[in-house]
Amino acid sequence: MAETTKRGPNAYDKPEDGEVLIRDRPSPRPRDAATLILVRRDQAAARVLMGMRSGQHAFMPKKYVFPGGRVDPPDGRAPSLTELPETEHERLEKAARRRPRAFPLTAIRETFEETGLIVGRAGQVDGKPPQGWETYYGRGAAPCLQGFQLIGRAVTPPYRPRRYDARFFMALAEESLIDERPPVDGAELSDLQWVTLDDAMALDIPSVTRFMLGEIKERLEQPQRVSGAPFLKWTRSGHAVERL
Repeated sequence: MAETTKRGPNAYDKPEDGEVLIRDRPSPRPRDAATLILVRRDQAAARVLMGMRSGQHAFMPKKYVFPGGRVDPPDGRAPSLTELPETEHERLEKAARRRPRAFPLTAIRETFEETGLIVGRAGQVDGKPPQGWETYYGRGAAPCLQGFQLIGRAVTPPYRPRRYDARFFMALAEESLIDERPPVDGAELSDLQWVTLDDAMALDIPSVTRFMLGEIKERLEQPQRVSGAPFLKWTRSGHAVERL
């Protein structure tokens, strides 16, 4: 059974630097989105991949974040070599308006578009690739979802210029990446780098990113204490944290 904790205003409720609150018209409906937190464990301290968002973005400009973005309709139809574990599928299925597999597939596509890294395995899929996936499949790769863990879900508070209902996934880089190529800066993310969790906390990051880094730290250090994925959402009395 899901556990819900209600809390008053805190850092998660406050606008990030560079945001403009729009209170003179209805708050926009959140758009489905997905984020991938790639974790490297090939050194003494675990590292995660982060990059800085362009200053031209209306949503969290110049903040350091994980790769990710909005779910596109074709994402749910992208063929993969493996599917999500049943436990992760069930968590994603709760209150979802689309197929659960669309979310990790979006995270894979966005990671490829924003960093050049290929999450998947060498392989061929039958039929024509869905729109937006032509270049990814053209590299002789196919997605694999079996190593994905849902570590959290968060809905952007109201009155922001952009709102997202984002699912955050964790995957081990050594198991998920097709090769050891370095990430490449692009129009969406720059200064891409593998950073330790402590160094990530010292970057200019959104509050929800800070929260998810804490979840990553707990999963890596005390996996036996993990009890579901947190769902951060807004209520009239403040934000609520529910465990999926």
